[in-house]
Parts: sequence; structure tokens; C-alpha cells
Amino acid sequence: MTDFFALETKKLIEEKISGNLHKIQDQLPHVAGNDGIYDDTKPDWWTSSFWPGILWTLYDLTENEQFKNLAQNCNHKIERFFIEHPEKFDHDAGFQFLLTSVFKYEITGDEESKRVGLQAANFLAGRYNPKGHFIKSWDRAPGWVIVDCMMNLSLLFWASRVSGDPRYKNIAIEHADTFLKYGVREDGSTCHILSFDAETGKFIEPIGGQGFGPESSWSRGNAWAIYGFANMYRFTGEEKYLQTAKKISHQFIASLPEDHVPYWDHRVDTIENEPRDSSAAAIASSGLLEIADHVPQNEKRVYKDNASRILNSLSKNYATWNNPEYQGILVEGTGHKPKGNFVNVSLIYGDYFFIEAIAKLNGWNRHIF
Repeated sequence: MTDFFALETKKLIEEKISGNLHKIQDQLPHVAGNDGIYDDTKPDWWTSSFWPGILWTLYDLTENEQFKNLAQNCNHKIERFFIEHPEKFDHDAGFQFLLTSVFKYEITGDEESKRVGLQAANFLAGRYNPKGHFIKSWDRAPGWVIVDCMMNLSLLFWASRVSGDPRYKNIAIEHADTFLKYGVREDGSTCHILSFDAETGKFIEPIGGQGFGPESSWSRGNAWAIYGFANMYRFTGEEKYLQTAKKISHQFIASLPEDHVPYWDHRVDTIENEPRDSSAAAIASSGLLEIADHVPQNEKRVYKDNASRILNSLSKNYATWNNPEYQGILVEGTGHKPKGNFVNVSLIYGDYFFIEAIAKLNGWNRHIF
């Protein structure tokens, strides 16, 4: 069943993205509202790379030059802005350059892309706080660390691999260990924001951020952590990271409703009238498939089957296959519920990770994150 589903869904994705090429072109979208039309964000916005990431993925799968040419245009916009305005970027340099410069280098061997990717890794490493052993998130709060940054660590491991310099990966390991110590609870739930004293490095408190509260379990944050710690195991072989990814995934799976797509937070007081988050489902499914790559054969189906259930539900219940004018693939994504921002919309990163996970089910084994 999975093989047929994965193949058919891959075809639907190719049709959908091919139909979007002349609509989105080299814009850098974030959200599509009720009209289904994706917006266009600035090159320094954290989601700017996900459309080119989709294009590079489709090019890698199909060798269709249309995807490549448009992806390169998007790359150029982000890279040029980074060179001219590096002060506008932050911890999300991993998202922004893994899916653009690094992706292009890994596929084509382009040396200029490698140079920009290393420049981005230098920038990310420069945000490291040696007192607290963490990479700071936003400049406005130099002692804050967010769970999302677990995904950005892949840029540092890539930089160590291609440069031969272990300092990048050492920073990534120290950051991951800090989040593991303070941000992952015994039951497998995670915090969104950790607050530290930026001067001393002392831990202060967890902060709810985009979750329901400081002690809640924001579903997309858990999804970032599943994937991020599974990656840490792939990069280091350290068993503690695999066990952490498994523990978080078990909490995530146990919290899913009947259709396998989570509410925006696993611990809201009541689920009545609360929105889902299809983006969290997509991210988690790709992370579960990453875990499946690293466990014994008799465990693989636990993670792969749960990922397949999530992806099947997304494709059947949340996808816009029958609406060719609607640019987003997945509906019912939730960005920032506490602020009322981007609720029940299509989110470009949800689309990206859905595509990535379906590609993995079809045997795609290129690791960008």
C-alpha cells in the first residue's frame, strides 16, 4: 500500500508544483490564505528558502531543468541579500542556506554555492554563546534558545564535512546537548523557548512562545525536535540522540487524534474549536522516517508505518489536489496561534516537508537537513 500511495502522491506533487511554476515563479512565499495564493516575503524571512527547497527537491527527483532554473533565481535573491545585509539574518541561516546554497552545491558541485554555504555556517557559528553552550536565537533576546534551531544544526555539520574543520560540529553538539538538558522533558514533550542569562549562561526558565504555555507541548516544536535529534544521531552516532528522538516521537504519536494530524498544541485545555497544524504533521513524518533509517529492522515499521499514516491522512484530508488554482498543497496549517497569526492556512514549510517525506517514501536518500 505504501509504495503505491507514495508513487501516486509523488505524481500529484509533480503536477501541483509544475502548475505553480508560472504562478509563484521566483517569489519567496510563506503563507497562502483563503484565496490559496502564496505571498512573497523578504529574503531574510525564515521561510524564504522553502520554495527553492521544493524546486531543488523536484529537480533532484526529475532532472527537469525548469525546476533547477527557477531554484537558481531564488538562490540568487537570498544569497545577494545575505551578502549585502548579513545583520538582518539570525539563527535560521540553517533553514535559509541548507535549502538553497547547500542544496545546489550537493546536486551540482557549484563552488560558489559552497562558498556561500560556508559563509552562512560561519555566521551561524558566530552566534554561539560559550558561557551557556548555545546558539542564540533572535538578537532582541540574546539569551533565548528555540527548539526550531535543532534543524539549523545540520548546516554546521555540513560545514565541518566539506571544510574539514571540526569546530562547526562541536558547536552544534554543545547546542544540542544544552537543549536536551533543559528543553526535553521526561515524558518526551519539549519546550519552545529556553531563557538563559546571556552574560553568565545560567538557565532561567522555559517560555511558551508559540505553544499554549511554558509547560505545554507545542506540536510543531515537538516535530522539530524529533527530526533534529534524529539528525544528531546520524551526524554523531551518539545513542542518546536517537533515544531522545524516539522518546519525543512516542509522545507525539500518542497525542495524535484519530486522523493522525495533530492539534497545534498537544496540551491545550480543550480541543473544541482548536485548529490542527498540518505543517507539524509533515515535519514529524519526515523525522519519523529519519528515525526509521537508524533502528533495527524489527523496529523500522513502528516509525515508518506511523509516518505513512500521517502522510496518507494529509494527502487524503488536507491536500488541495482537486483545486489546481490553489497554490498551497496542505491546508489547515497553524503558524502562531497565541498571536492569532497564520491560523488555518497553507504554510510553505508544511508543503516542503510533506514533499520531502513523500520523496523519502519513494527511496530518495539525499540528506539536506
